[in-house]
Amino acid sequence: MTSAAAASPLDDAAPQGSVVGKTSAAGGQVPDQAASQAASSTQLVVVDMQNVFGQDGSDWRSPRFDEIVSPVAALVAAYSPNVVFTRFISPVEPSGAWVAYYADWPFALQAPEHPMWDVVEPLAGLASQVDGVGPGGGTVDKPTFSKWGPELKGLLGPRGRMVLVGVSTDCCVISTALAAADDGVEVLVVPEACAGVDDPSHDQALHVMSLYGPLIKLTPLSEALALAGEPPAG
Repeated sequence: MTSAAAASPLDDAAPQGSVVGKTSAAGGQVPDQAASQAASSTQLVVVDMQNVFGQDGSDWRSPRFDEIVSPVAALVAAYSPNVVFTRFISPVEPSGAWVAYYADWPFALQAPEHPMWDVVEPLAGLASQVDGVGPGGGTVDKPTFSKWGPELKGLLGPRGRMVLVGVSTDCCVISTALAAADDGVEVLVVPEACAGVDDPSHDQALHVMSLYGPLIKLTPLSEALALAGEPPAG
């Protein structure tokens, strides 16, 4: 996406993190022990709101990407600083079935610093003002569809709740939701703040996730906003 940054809902808040990508967790960085112990809270996880999925002309553009930027920004403002942005990045060298995958999508074999992997400009400013994965902020970067792993698990704590938004509903969002649910995490997916590769795929992915209740719950935007600041159940 190439539009100028919109006015940030967090403009009046003191920045608490670094610029997106400067303190990436691509190498598996885990939040420090004190941060993990303080977690056991509700965390908003913003999945892959990147140029490659939002920019006109991209082979991976999600058609309704622009429509969810505003709801995502509203949720970031409500949950800040308990917010983590994730990024999908390509591996240095694909292996296994990923070799065939990148044979189909060779344009995506780019370094993590390539602009295609950047968080879109309207949200990049917000991403630099939240806690991220440690005292320096930063994004959770993974060359996998699921973003669940030690970084997010460490932030949520043993009884945490994850509010999940982003793209695409039928790929990285559902992959992250199912992995977290398998680990016993309460997952709230906000349909109005998710977008798929197309409308049928979006709807089908939401239906599949709804079958995993009560581990995964489809949560209206208004309810998700009202839950900000509330402790997880149990």
